Amino acid sequence: MNRMCVFLSVLCLTASCQSISDSQRLFSIAVSRVQHLHLLAQRLFSDFESSLQTEEQRQLNKIFLQDFCNSDYIISPIDKHETQRSSVLKLLSISYRLVDSWEYPSRALAPGSAPRNQISPKLSELKTGILLLIGANQDGAELFPDSSAFQLAPYGNYYQSLGGDESMRRTYELLACFKKDMHKVETYLTVAKCRLSPEANCTL
Repeated sequence: MNRMCVFLSVLCLTASCQSISDSQRLFSIAVSRVQHLHLLAQRLFSDFESSLQTEEQRQLNKIFLQDFCNSDYIISPIDKHETQRSSVLKLLSISYRLVDSWEYPSRALAPGSAPRNQISPKLSELKTGILLLIGANQDGAELFPDSSAFQLAPYGNYYQSLGGDESMRRTYELLACFKKDMHKVETYLTVAKCRLSPEANCTL
């Protein structure tokens, strides 16, 4: 009887380890993909800024600091301490909503250079990966009871015919917000991944 209990315990432990191993692998892939997107966002934003005059940069930066990103409507941790206190499922949920909020706006980033053409498909791959992680980490909880509540409107009148200055401001805003949101997702997924290793130091 004791041997049977030990055997069953070993089986359960093996299954648990396998589950953790699978989650770690999925997390590693997701973190790698969002890191690539974040680097791409930084590069696109930097390239756009370098094409501007000094005064244009100053004015656009001033406007952006007073403005806000579309995704700011998604409730997320206000600082690193709250991020570290958040559950893995919460961090995954917020990450999913942030990535999902770029499904439509990312089309405006697609035309042009080869790096921009990578954005939409890579966002779609990341979104699918995060959804798999949510499924692996939730216990029947319904995270998206009303998906329509998280459908954000496009970025203002970005898709309308804009004048030169307005178009420049919208492009700056779009690239700055994309960079900001990819940094958030990278942070949340990195912390969530770290939680699978109890011995790791997950301090930001």
